[in-house]
Amino acid sequence: MQTLKIGTRGSPLALAQAHETQARLMEAHGMPAEAFEVVVISTSGDRIQDRPLSEAGGKGLFTKEIEEALLAGTIDIAVHSSKDMPTVLPDGLELSAFLPREDARDAFIGKAVKRIVDLPQGAKVGSSSLRRQALIRRMRPDLDVVMFRGNVQTRLRKLEEGVAEGTILAYAGLKRLGLGHVVTDLMPLDAFPPAPGQGAIGIETRIGDSEVEKMLVAIHDVSTGQALACERAFLAALDGSCRTPIAGYATISGGRLVFAGLIISPDGTQSHEVKAEGLALDAADIGTDAARMVRVKAGETFFDGWV
Repeated sequence: MQTLKIGTRGSPLALAQAHETQARLMEAHGMPAEAFEVVVISTSGDRIQDRPLSEAGGKGLFTKEIEEALLAGTIDIAVHSSKDMPTVLPDGLELSAFLPREDARDAFIGKAVKRIVDLPQGAKVGSSSLRRQALIRRMRPDLDVVMFRGNVQTRLRKLEEGVAEGTILAYAGLKRLGLGHVVTDLMPLDAFPPAPGQGAIGIETRIGDSEVEKMLVAIHDVSTGQALACERAFLAALDGSCRTPIAGYATISGGRLVFAGLIISPDGTQSHEVKAEGLALDAADIGTDAARMVRVKAGETFFDGWV
């Protein structure tokens, strides 16, 4: 292979993740920068800014065009934020590697106050994530949650312009962009659990591309892969999409996996939690079983009527 083509979205965060992948491959294999080409691909999710993704088609809007390029052979690997990946991938593609996970917590960025609990009654908080919106409403029902679309820099600009008095973003993304200093508070994992896959960079490849797979083995983080297998199985078993506020986070220690999951109504008034653990090797089964348990807790009608 003369040049490994890395497909990515064009946002500053997506490019940072693509270059981190490149740097890890260069170090692992002693390859020069010239052996790689970062290919920027515009996605529907980037272009649609006037409405929530749940109304426009869901998570796949951030991956569709990149996956088409992967299947067509115009790129060799695709680098994604794992939380943006649908649970069902196109035929012929697989998530074959994950980089070591960053901090999975959400970060609050306040304009005049440091914590969400310090916001005045009725204050506007911006977020485009249904999960974050629901968790904000559970924590502070009095707040006015407004839609915030766009990349990290766009959302921070909206905050400065006074569109909202606070916003919540993934801490991992802010750290990767060197923007950790803008964070005014970190949300605790128990009260404000992250999206499945949050903080993890996933690398998608063509099934059977053995040359590429051999290269990725050297940078794959096994523990992150096991945690993501559990979280994505939980999401898949609940038919999770951008229309369903679902949280899930798995940790690995000493070969054992501990998982905590949550489903919550969009208005934040109803929620059900589940905890499960077992051998890390059984990660996907643990996630699937946890989904069954929380569905029984919530009842089959819990998801009815969500749009």
